[in-house]
Amino acid sequence: MGTYKRIFIALSFFFTINCIAQEGIPVYFDYLSDNYYLIFPSMAGVGHGGKIRLTARKQWFDVEKAPALQTLNAHVRVGGKSGIGAILYNDRNGYHSQTGMKFTYAHHITLSEYRDGVNQLSFGLNVGFLQSRLDESEFTSIIPDPIITGTSTNVNYFNMDVGMSYNFLEFYAHVAVKNILGSGRDLYSAEEIDNLRRYLFLTGYVFGRSQWQFEPSVMFQFSEYTEESSVDINAKVYREMEFGKIWGGLSYRRSFDGAEYDIAGSTQTQKLQLFTPIIGVNVNKFMFSYNYSYQSGDLRFDNGGFHQITIGYDFLQDDGGYKCKCPAVNY
Repeated sequence: MGTYKRIFIALSFFFTINCIAQEGIPVYFDYLSDNYYLIFPSMAGVGHGGKIRLTARKQWFDVEKAPALQTLNAHVRVGGKSGIGAILYNDRNGYHSQTGMKFTYAHHITLSEYRDGVNQLSFGLNVGFLQSRLDESEFTSIIPDPIITGTSTNVNYFNMDVGMSYNFLEFYAHVAVKNILGSGRDLYSAEEIDNLRRYLFLTGYVFGRSQWQFEPSVMFQFSEYTEESSVDINAKVYREMEFGKIWGGLSYRRSFDGAEYDIAGSTQTQKLQLFTPIIGVNVNKFMFSYNYSYQSGDLRFDNGGFHQITIGYDFLQDDGGYKCKCPAVNY
């Protein structure tokens, strides 16, 4: 295999490891912006009220048709033991894009009232509808290629996610299985992929009950079809202020899978590594955060990083919430 071909394959691997075999919303770092519901359906209505979150992500500002993602979600507690929610999203990656929506129902079981805090087991189900598009209208070839249609192709899908969460005072653990149904598709004529199941596990703890809190957490994800896996190691710090709360942190994502490439006749191996600092502020019922992801390693598509902002609003949360330092449950 030639040097350029090896480099191309390696670059493709690093670029797609967060996107390939993902139907629906890619798993980035927006969950760290008090946005766990976006990837864990069991977190719908987990607190005493509701939350709205709007996110926008853009990669490589100087690259045309670079990946971009926008999401809007809202969820609320209803009837004391239930939660409902909805998610809208638009994801673009070069000439491929997908637009979809998800509707969620969650059931929350209070195991005990402990120190006026939360001790709750939750189950959630997403039902999602997705339209995937491939625009080949700008593809040109001197030699006609029967695979290229020269048009824009749309295919509609239906899928489901399931999840479970456990919140006990300052401790939390979440599990989700994304895309549990096989989805037959013919968007790409070369190969049909009908198994896009992705498994997520997240756990963390909030230390400190004064004005300062420290929250370490770890998230593991595994893609069944490609057998890719990665881990996020996160650390956040909170500081309570008179006007609300300021916070910041750092996330490190490491892939367990690598790709080989040749440089000057030497075979090298590189694994995906992303460093993501994040800052945020809560003022009254509003929240704003920004994170920037930087990919390390010798092989990168671009020297720029991935920018993402999140804007949030908490509503129907006038009772003070639980008496614990649990930001994912309280506002």
